[in-house]
Amino acid sequence: MSLNIDEKKAVVAEVTEEISGAQAAILAEYRGLTVAQMTDLRKNARESGVYLRVVKNTLARRAVDGSSFECLQEHMVGPLAYAIAEDPAACAKVLKNFAKDNESFNIKVGAMSGKLLTEEEINALAKLPGRDELLAMLMGTMKAPVQKFVSTLNEVPGKFVRTLAAVRDSKQAA
Repeated sequence: MSLNIDEKKAVVAEVTEEISGAQAAILAEYRGLTVAQMTDLRKNARESGVYLRVVKNTLARRAVDGSSFECLQEHMVGPLAYAIAEDPAACAKVLKNFAKDNESFNIKVGAMSGKLLTEEEINALAKLPGRDELLAMLMGTMKAPVQKFVSTLNEVPGKFVRTLAAVRDSKQAA
């Protein structure tokens, strides 16, 4: 079923809005997948905060025109699923994990900050920890010096109390 002009404008506007707030976009060929497999991929993407959509390539070209993802236009050929996300690692992980289980799903190319990403770079991106994990690691690193400082300050009165307790015990024993 083909879309009328208003529906096409709505699709382009929706994809343009998603792309405007995204850090990464990855194109993957989904030829040979069943509807159940695509539904599973969409569910996994939704859970990870990744916008996944199958769009006509002509509409996708219009959506990325003038954005930092304009470099993807020449690669928009064939049946493609477009994965767009604020977290580049999450985007790559969702597609990479799905591609492991489904041989007919091929990651073609991606873009991040106006630069094309090859399949090897996307694989490396998928191995990185996610945004939440990185923030947790950063907070742990920032918290460590303060925690060490507080425990050092606490050690002085603690040592004094232990010394008094040892003196008390020695006097009671004598």
